[in-house]
Amino acid sequence: MKRRDPATEPPSPSLEGLIDALMSLRTPGEIRAFLDDLCTPSELESIADRWRVVPLLIEDIPYREIHDRTGVSVTTIGRVARC
Repeated sequence: MKRRDPATEPPSPSLEGLIDALMSLRTPGEIRAFLDDLCTPSELESIADRWRVVPLLIEDIPYREIHDRTGVSVTTIGRVARC
């Protein structure tokens, strides 16, 4: 996947609409319902896996150890780390 620089690209109307929709959600229940409507179960699992590695990256735990603890691929861990 080619990395894009959001600072140099014009904002996508679709992305801006999604951001506005997310910002309008007020409760965990609304967020859950929105994500359930928007994403497939496997997409939600992928998002949750990516989020699960964030605290481990913040602790500077090596990628391989994160993989061993979580089962998340080293490639996915690297993708999260770039963000």
